[in-house]
Amino acid sequence: MLEELKSVLDAALFTAPGGKVITFGQMTEVFLLLLFGYLGSRLVGYLLGKRLAATKLRPDVIYVLKRVTFFVILVLVVITALGLLGIPLTAFAFATGALAIGVGFGAQNIINNFISGWILMVERPIRIGDFIEIDSAQGVIENIGNRSTRIRRTDGVHLLVPNSLLLERTVVNWTLVDLEIRSMVRVGVAYGSPVRLVAELILQAVNEQSEVKEKPAPSVIFDDFGDNALAFDAYFWCDAGSERFLREIRSSIRFRITELFDQNGIVIAFPQRDVHLDSSSPLEIRMIRKETDDE
Repeated sequence: MLEELKSVLDAALFTAPGGKVITFGQMTEVFLLLLFGYLGSRLVGYLLGKRLAATKLRPDVIYVLKRVTFFVILVLVVITALGLLGIPLTAFAFATGALAIGVGFGAQNIINNFISGWILMVERPIRIGDFIEIDSAQGVIENIGNRSTRIRRTDGVHLLVPNSLLLERTVVNWTLVDLEIRSMVRVGVAYGSPVRLVAELILQAVNEQSEVKEKPAPSVIFDDFGDNALAFDAYFWCDAGSERFLREIRSSIRFRITELFDQNGIVIAFPQRDVHLDSSSPLEIRMIRKETDDE
């Protein structure tokens, strides 16, 4: 039994460059090495990520370290497998060059996105967990893959964007350096309102919000004499990680402004138009009665 198994393992399969005969046993060893090497690299990456998750490192840094560890171990396993077969790396020089030319023409987009993915992870213009805006889409980055980046939009839908587009298009990153965002709330009050009191009440409503930062201090600007209202703009800074959070802050300010205006008898203006009739000459009024069939 053992002799039959040994004869099967010693059976020649093919001759490698340099004249070395590759047996079935050697190919089995290489296959097992690649299999366990791949599984081992995934396991090491998982354990490393779990260990680093307990530290203060950002999720994007942990993800990069996991990917680098995975590929380094995988390359070492492949080199070891070639060593077991006795195949030098120089034997693949010509084949690798020809393959690279063919792949370069046939898979330009794939290679472009793959390289772009590594550029994104090294330069880190966007990171996992960042809230970004590209074209008309807004969302949080969940994963930067080999070919594309997965973004979870504000409506819950997942968006897959090729990595190269994130380098070629204009991307607005709300959380690249910090979470500070300046926003504005516009209010229009009726003509005849006490403008000084209006400005004080708007500023009071803004300052009462706990999310609004004290520095830079909020400010209220009497912006314009509008067609239907006196326009006031309230500017403030806050830490907002997304558009939704910013909209909630503005909504709370508007609720409070409405309450303060009601307490002080200030009317929020609405579109209106005054029509003046020329009374220098009498107006002629005619009443037309429509006749029905019964009459």
